Amino acid sequence: MIAETARRFRAAQLAFGHGTINADDEAAWLVMHALGRPFEELSQHLSRPVPAAARTRATKLIERRIAERIPAAYLTQEAWLGEHRFYVDERVIVPRSYIAELLRTRLSPWLPRRAPRTILDLCTGSGCLAIVAAHTWPGAAVDAVDLSHAALAVDRRNRREHGLEKRLHLRQSDLFGALAGKTYDLILSNPPYVGAAAMRRLPAEYRHEPEMALAAGQDGLDLVRLI
Repeated sequence: MIAETARRFRAAQLAFGHGTINADDEAAWLVMHALGRPFEELSQHLSRPVPAAARTRATKLIERRIAERIPAAYLTQEAWLGEHRFYVDERVIVPRSYIAELLRTRLSPWLPRRAPRTILDLCTGSGCLAIVAAHTWPGAAVDAVDLSHAALAVDRRNRREHGLEKRLHLRQSDLFGALAGKTYDLILSNPPYVGAAAMRRLPAEYRHEPEMALAAGQDGLDLVRLI
């Protein structure tokens, strides 16, 4: 079923980049989700028949992926950064920041050895980087900031699922606008950075994501300059 799905994805010329980068991995992700099994168990199941109920669930996901060009992360309502799982829907972009990889090494060599006690995640979206940072430095207080109330609702759910209600504080703010007088040991940001020409060329999959989380003016640097 995975092989046939991957063939269909390639024939449909789908675009990837929302958790997977090719048709084979995307097909495996959706089929394993329909089976209700973790992706890392894939090798244990490859030779097993797919139960009828799981086949029905998978077929529905696959048909929507092709017909509507919805990223798999939205269909499954989950995305991963390393070992951390996040709830996602179309109120936020799908987590895929390379900053998460840098956090695995505690931002070495740029960050001093002393652990940050206060952290800001600017343009937090789903809260993924704020949550990874909170797990990376268990003693830190983290502020997660976004202009979008809808995004902060997703962030709130992820905060609860990661058990971080006491250390992760959510703020609605236009960049630093509502943070007057605050200081931080570490500021993280994965802001919108897509220029106008690139926005016009985006594949359909990316158009399911909030435009305000992607578009950043003519050259993609409007928010970077403000930050």
